[in-house]
Amino acid sequence: MVGIVVIAHSRTLAEGVAEVARAMGVGKAVVEPAGGDVHGGLGTSMERLERAVRAADGGDGVVVLADLGSSVLTAKAFVADAGTGVVLADAPLVEGAVAAASMAATGADLCTVVQAAEAARGHRKT
Repeated sequence: MVGIVVIAHSRTLAEGVAEVARAMGVGKAVVEPAGGDVHGGLGTSMERLERAVRAADGGDGVVVLADLGSSVLTAKAFVADAGTGVVLADAPLVEGAVAAASMAATGADLCTVVQAAEAARGHRKT
């Protein structure tokens, strides 16, 4: 199954988004948070991202969703070093994570899960 990682500046934000995405993934999707810096404060951490990707990787790849700024830069650097199998989705954080988890829970492949996350950008709220 494709895993999902949520990287955010806030540990609480990453954990909350992961919790919602897991619930929408019908409990089947593996969604790991990677929030905050190594000291528990606001920021990002390559170490936390690496741990989350390892925990989420079930062998079919991992989709990373980032909030903004240095989370995106950290995710891009990680993906560049990781090679194939780890993809940063250009998607809204919450909606993208939920869409990715829902699609991953169906057993979809990495490309399809990334597409679902990125398609969430078009979901209007009005």
